[in-house]
Amino acid sequence: MIDKSTRIAVIGGGLGGLTAAIALTQIARVRVTVFEQASQLGEVGAGVTVAPNAARVLDRLGVLEQIKQLGAVPDGHGVYLDAMGGMVTDAAWEDSAKHYQNIGMYRPDLIDALAQAVDSETVRLSHRLTSVEPLDSGVRLEFENGVDDVFDAVIGADGIHSVVRKAMGQDPEPVYSGYMVYRGVVDASRLPEDWPMISQVWMGNSRHFMCYPLQQRKLFNFVAGIPSDRPLNGPWSGPAEVSELAAEFAGNDWDPRLQHFIDLIDKTFWWGLFDHEPLSNWSQGPITLLGDAAHTMLPHQGQGVNQAIEDSMALATFLATTDGVSGIPEAFRRYTAVRMQRTAILQHGSRRAGAMFDAQHEFADLTKRDADIRVGRDFRRSAVFDYDAQKVAERALARFRKVQFA
Repeated sequence: MIDKSTRIAVIGGGLGGLTAAIALTQIARVRVTVFEQASQLGEVGAGVTVAPNAARVLDRLGVLEQIKQLGAVPDGHGVYLDAMGGMVTDAAWEDSAKHYQNIGMYRPDLIDALAQAVDSETVRLSHRLTSVEPLDSGVRLEFENGVDDVFDAVIGADGIHSVVRKAMGQDPEPVYSGYMVYRGVVDASRLPEDWPMISQVWMGNSRHFMCYPLQQRKLFNFVAGIPSDRPLNGPWSGPAEVSELAAEFAGNDWDPRLQHFIDLIDKTFWWGLFDHEPLSNWSQGPITLLGDAAHTMLPHQGQGVNQAIEDSMALATFLATTDGVSGIPEAFRRYTAVRMQRTAILQHGSRRAGAMFDAQHEFADLTKRDADIRVGRDFRRSAVFDYDAQKVAERALARFRKVQFA
């Protein structure tokens, strides 16, 4: 077992970093310090979905009930619609056992729920990482504010522009999808009384619009994807005019119900959609990666945050059985071996889902597109939602031990 005095630094206090801190503390029982560059923990005020595969992890970490109280469980299956609101298929947002469902979460609420499960002494705010230096024993970290310290291991949960990943010699060029999204929330009290409390996705004219409930159904999240080269000509994100968004879904080709929803939007922001190609390696000695730092993916399967949560459970499971600090590099290699294939498949699947929503490439034939979406519903449930990150890691550990002692 790993020594309880082992010190591990997590770089990044976002959703992945905080989940990692909880899992490492509870399962591996190591001493964790989370370094966040911002002056306070927080996320942009938009929505995120906690999918069944991540809900299973959060349940075992003892935080799921709090999350459900802050979030919104839909009334049933979501729907995929054509531009005029005609049904394409329903979307089964639950695992096969129907034990876990999608939970719509306001991002700041999810951060708060996770932060409450982390000892406040664990988190160091206003710490922007500038240097990662592997030593003969441990890793030295230096920060912009002049702080430096040595840890037994370092986990980079610092996003697409990861400083930790760059220090490992992994600095992939971000890949622009050709799309940007408008995001934000709407006060649910302004919606028609019969507005469905489920996720809805309208698809048409090379763009799509999704909405779903948050915060005990007090808010509705929206995400609208449109083709644009705007993110290539300056910043990747910024405030936007609602009129810009409305113009993208105007006219007789779009469902009047959707247009009414857009009329209720007071404020929106835009983001360019970038990912990167799967990495060749996530780990180097006592340094490893997690979440977007390891596998930035497009949002079209709603799995970015959920894969970071899976990563956290898998990483803690491998570390829990490590024989001392000297075994950490091997634990990190095993973690990487188990997680890389799954996340690479989902990175590709997220690109493919975006192409389906927007009828791009091979999905320009809408009959084929709609058939693929229907088939994908059951595949998503079995391959994505039923996945048990802890059990997969435990089975892998058993195989590694069998090979080791053969």
